[in-house]
Amino acid sequence: MKRIYRLVHAEARRRAAEDCKTAPDGYVVTVAEPTRSLDANAAQWPILQAFSNQLVWPVNGKMETLTAEEWKDVLTAGFRRENVRVAMGLDGGLVMLGARTSKFSKSKFSDWLEFLNATAANRGINLTTED
Repeated sequence: MKRIYRLVHAEARRRAAEDCKTAPDGYVVTVAEPTRSLDANAAQWPILQAFSNQLVWPVNGKMETLTAEEWKDVLTAGFRRENVRVAMGLDGGLVMLGARTSKFSKSKFSDWLEFLNATAANRGINLTTED
């Protein structure tokens, strides 16, 4: 049986501790910062789409329009200060490794959204939507 406790009051902590005491050998306990919410995840996509709609970027030596998903790859590398690992692809291309926002903690994801907004402002991306 899987149980998840949000440690927000004494009773939740007591129940979590009791489950740890009585868990069978081999069970695993993880205490971690909360992950991002679905709303936080959704907040990145309008920004990434604005990049896609408004900015071209050099790809293989020519200026191209990138998809929102491709902008996420480029911007995630920038957020990580380009400190990512790159592997050779199966057919000789390049593959960026380990740049997954889904692995960001709640606070790291908040920093990511701030980075997206600041980068959009610095690049002249208009984030307001017109109805």
